[in-house]
Amino acid sequence: MDSRKPLDPQAVGLMLAFCLCLGLQQVVIKATAGDISPVLQLALRSGIAAVLVFLYMRRSKERLELADGSWKPGLVVGMLFTLEYLFLGEALRFTSASHAVVFLYTSPVFTALALHFLVSSERLSALQWAGILLALGGIALAFLGPGGGQGSLAGDLLALLAGAAWGATTVVIRTSRLAQASAKQTLLYQLVAAFVLLLTCAVVLDQLHFSPTPRVLASLAFQSVVVCFAAFLIWFWLLRHYLASRVVVLSFMTPLFGVALGAWLLREPLEPEFLAGALLVIAGVVLVSGEGWLKSLLARATGREAR
Repeated sequence: MDSRKPLDPQAVGLMLAFCLCLGLQQVVIKATAGDISPVLQLALRSGIAAVLVFLYMRRSKERLELADGSWKPGLVVGMLFTLEYLFLGEALRFTSASHAVVFLYTSPVFTALALHFLVSSERLSALQWAGILLALGGIALAFLGPGGGQGSLAGDLLALLAGAAWGATTVVIRTSRLAQASAKQTLLYQLVAAFVLLLTCAVVLDQLHFSPTPRVLASLAFQSVVVCFAAFLIWFWLLRHYLASRVVVLSFMTPLFGVALGAWLLREPLEPEFLAGALLVIAGVVLVSGEGWLKSLLARATGREAR
């Protein structure tokens, strides 16, 4: 019997904090890009967070299991995680934080499409296909609308590729030995690979600019300790204790927070076409990932009406 609970005020509060942190990360990276290159900042935060996760595993007496073979898909996941943040870091050089967060959170669409063809039990329903079409329409509107603003086509495309890489990461985790591995061990694979590979990319791309201003150091602390370490531990704790379908649906507050924070803190313009497209994307992703939750709501509503 599943012991996980429906959402309560504690879970909703934690999810609000989690989504706020993730929505803020693009804004913080964008705001400090003049003092530290985004790719270098993402590499350094990954390295710091990897040390924190490793120390936490040691404190919890959790061993790093390599004999089970999980390190092989772990390498693949690490490379995909690196690609995600390489694309995101480059995207933030050309487009707004608001655009980047919306296109990054198209990842469930890519995950659902891949799993539909790879896993027989993950076939898409009619409602999920409708969500995918809705999200694709939103992407087209946000990309091709006449209101360009700061969201250049190249930057938006890179952010979309980051979402695709995130989706591919989820697929590998779901279809490999990592599905049975510790969440902290999987996160550690990703962080170590991202540190090594993103640092290499920063060297190759000549993006080593780093002025250790108070704002940059605060950004690194926030990215490393709050986002990569604390926020993801909260996320894994919520998934262990609460119904996953409910938790995942609430996670789509993140792009809403990201758009609002970008407009407020960075004074980014919000074009009508982008806003309309973003709402379509979010609605489509909710249909894809929250199908079970939506059906349960409908069943309860129908049941009440019948009574």
